[in-house]
Amino acid sequence: MEAPRHVSVLLHECIDNLAIRPNGIYLDGTLGLGGHSFEIASRLQAGRLIGIDRDETAIRRAGERLAPFADRVTLVHGNFSEAAEILKHLGIAAVDGMLFDLGVSSPQLDETQRGFSYMGDAPLDMRMDAQSTLTAREIVNTWTQEQLNRILWDYGEERYARRISQSIVEARQQAPIETTMELVEIIKRAMPAAALREKQHPAKRSFQAIRIAVNDELGEVERMMETAPDCLRPGGRLCVISFHSLEDRIVKNGIAARERGCRCPREAPVCTCGFVQTLKSVGRKPILPSEEELRDNPRARSAKLRVAEKL
Repeated sequence: MEAPRHVSVLLHECIDNLAIRPNGIYLDGTLGLGGHSFEIASRLQAGRLIGIDRDETAIRRAGERLAPFADRVTLVHGNFSEAAEILKHLGIAAVDGMLFDLGVSSPQLDETQRGFSYMGDAPLDMRMDAQSTLTAREIVNTWTQEQLNRILWDYGEERYARRISQSIVEARQQAPIETTMELVEIIKRAMPAAALREKQHPAKRSFQAIRIAVNDELGEVERMMETAPDCLRPGGRLCVISFHSLEDRIVKNGIAARERGCRCPREAPVCTCGFVQTLKSVGRKPILPSEEELRDNPRARSAKLRVAEKL
């Protein structure tokens, strides 16, 4: 069977900003199908690459792709938010670069049975890690209307969140909502005719919101930004690609907090927290995909790359 096609977002920009040293140690915290990791590993000689993914299918497929570099690559089934703990378990005190691509991989979106897509029928799942217990089905059928409204509004920025959450609750009172297409039809019925004529699929924002909730994606980004930068050597680079404004805000604020250093109140006469500056941004604005990349891969349109260096 032909391997799924996946185009790595901002690939050259990431590789350039990681400033890879042949003998360095690097971490790809969101392995996916290994596109970024392949380019990193191909530049290593005596160095080492640690690849992490919560999706066991991704680990298997990336392992096949990275087979030519097996002597310098270690793959770990885990969560990118646990990067610091994983490195400690491997006996690695510090790395020269870290990459986190926070997007959902194309195979996860395209393989209908995973339940991520609103374009085909499948059980309501949306788990990135099949060992996790929370599914989209549980959220849709058991969370309160207010909880549903909150995630649709906060995570999906869905302006019809209240109408959709009410429609979901009314539908599940008749029978449990089991599949993606059942949910799509419920969402469509809740939206006004004008919204259905928009270019964007009417279920896109709602599916994004539920996926984020299922996988605790924002919480994972917060935990990663709190701990992962401490694993960098001085001069090491942190590269984070985000696809959602809420993710990007967490990354931006996380870097800014480490740039400021002192956490004492502004009115404090002297610093008592002892927290020092540990990162500096490489460029004040995020790096965006080029027009050429957008022509080849429209899914990169919302991508933003932020880069910081350890002091």
